[in-house]
Amino acid sequence: MSSGKVRRIVTGHDEAGRAVVVMDGPAPFLHESPGRPGFWSNDIWRTSETPALVIPQPEEPTLGPRRQLPAAGGSVIRINHIPPESGLLDAGAIAREFAALGNAAASTHRRSGRHPMMHRTETIDYAIVLSGEIYLVLDTGETLVRAGDVVVQCGTNHAWSNRSGAPCVLAFILLDGRYNAELAQNMAEAGA
Repeated sequence: MSSGKVRRIVTGHDEAGRAVVVMDGPAPFLHESPGRPGFWSNDIWRTSETPALVIPQPEEPTLGPRRQLPAAGGSVIRINHIPPESGLLDAGAIAREFAALGNAAASTHRRSGRHPMMHRTETIDYAIVLSGEIYLVLDTGETLVRAGDVVVQCGTNHAWSNRSGAPCVLAFILLDGRYNAELAQNMAEAGA
């Protein structure tokens, strides 16, 4: 996994309906960022609907342009390698980072000012720290999370800040979501 390519084993079914391995090798979609040396993100799998359609021989769902978010009603799982922070990004670099993720509108740094990579997505995210440690930065505080910890990110404004001397590797599972009417109204009134 140090090279950025994660081994992915995908199962399916043969003609008789028996379980078989249909893919075994590096997950092909790897995103690297010239503005963040040492950062990489490897998309492992995507679904495009809920419930997800289970077919005998699934095709590769991760190719195409980089997308931070899952499809409407879908999900994505990815592994991110986040190096220690070496300095803060400027506004132009931040805009390029989120554009490269396919979600330029997610950046909230100008409103919050807490961390350059502050952002919000209308998703439920499960973040599992596989190795290292990292700070989860929120509007009103931050929490240190370490290997083995799991964060359930419920559409909140946040950033990940690696202040250690070693990379942090996280598994992210993003589920398409929708803010309820009261929360959407409260965020709009607060300018969030």
